[in-house]
Amino acid sequence: MATKSAAATRIAPLADRVVVKALEETETMRGGLYIPDTAKEKPQQGEIVAVGPGRTEDGKKVAMEVKVGDKVLYGKYSGTEVTIDNEQYLILRESDVLAVIN
Repeated sequence: MATKSAAATRIAPLADRVVVKALEETETMRGGLYIPDTAKEKPQQGEIVAVGPGRTEDGKKVAMEVKVGDKVLYGKYSGTEVTIDNEQYLILRESDVLAVIN
């Protein structure tokens, strides 16, 4: 398992799961109106902070296609949100990652 941040060192994802820190949108004003945090849509992109060892298929280990530091797009309602040391993370399966942003 590879980790990036100190808080992520406490998270060791299993099998083909990854831990993602959501990238916050920088825009707080649209058309001159303030949008409160409760009304904002959930971000759909983030940075991978930890990856699992990979899945086992037909008795063979299949390596992960993503790595720590990759910026990725994921489904709007994918994964499970967790809070560790006041930081929000998302744990999801590698198959829930839609794309890697280059």
